[in-house]
Amino acid sequence: MTQAASIEHVSTKDGTSLLVRHWPVASGEPWASILLVHGLAEHCGRYEHVGAQFAGAGIDAHAFDSRGFGGSGGPRASIDRWSQLHDDLEERLVAVRSISPARPLVLYGHSLGGLIALGYVLDGRARPDLLVLSAPAIKADLPLIPRLAVSGLRRVAPGMMLKNPFDAEVLSCDPEVGARYVSDPLNQHKSTVRFAHAALTEQGRVSAGLDRLSIQTLVVHGGDDRLVPTASSAVFEGMTGVTRRVYPVLRHEIHNEPTGAMVVKDIVTWIR
Repeated sequence: MTQAASIEHVSTKDGTSLLVRHWPVASGEPWASILLVHGLAEHCGRYEHVGAQFAGAGIDAHAFDSRGFGGSGGPRASIDRWSQLHDDLEERLVAVRSISPARPLVLYGHSLGGLIALGYVLDGRARPDLLVLSAPAIKADLPLIPRLAVSGLRRVAPGMMLKNPFDAEVLSCDPEVGARYVSDPLNQHKSTVRFAHAALTEQGRVSAGLDRLSIQTLVVHGGDDRLVPTASSAVFEGMTGVTRRVYPVLRHEIHNEPTGAMVVKDIVTWIR
């Protein structure tokens, strides 16, 4: 039987409490470590099966709820500056690295977590050895009205909450995934104008700096992703050191598809 992750809370340098998860390898010495960064509105508890599969494959797996999301502290879906997310990620990456400094360390980001992870490695901070991006949200797919609202409100009402503009059915071909997403009390279905504007700004910064990506990277994307369009990751095709794989028919959360275990297995094989 697969063991569930252990859960604890740690404090960041600015005193914010972060919920962290750890899926240890049951027996033998791990051959790699991985740190997962979740997407917008969700929390790392939705990756319980993913972390367990990595651990079962011999990879010491870790994750955390980003500040303002899930079981972590901080104002809900809000930040003072985008670099706070990179500060937190660096602290967690350094902590995981310290467990076994010689062990290869993989940074894995899904959707908005992919944007966070990619922007992080472009910033020249403490580096992982490999990068995995799942449907990285490097381009906006916001309807026109919310985009205009973010632009117009960011100065006068930065703390206003706006509904995240997507339906849960875009997440997976399995309707149960969407149903569980909607009913999960730890998911945050609204974001502040401040957070949305910072994310849009970061997308522009990261897209302009992709030529500085110098780490071996795997990009995976569902061929029927209607939240982060599949075409948005085509920019990675042909880049030195980057492998891009598109899975036909699969939607945004390819790890939550009926064939999600196969995708995670492919990621493990690439890491090896």
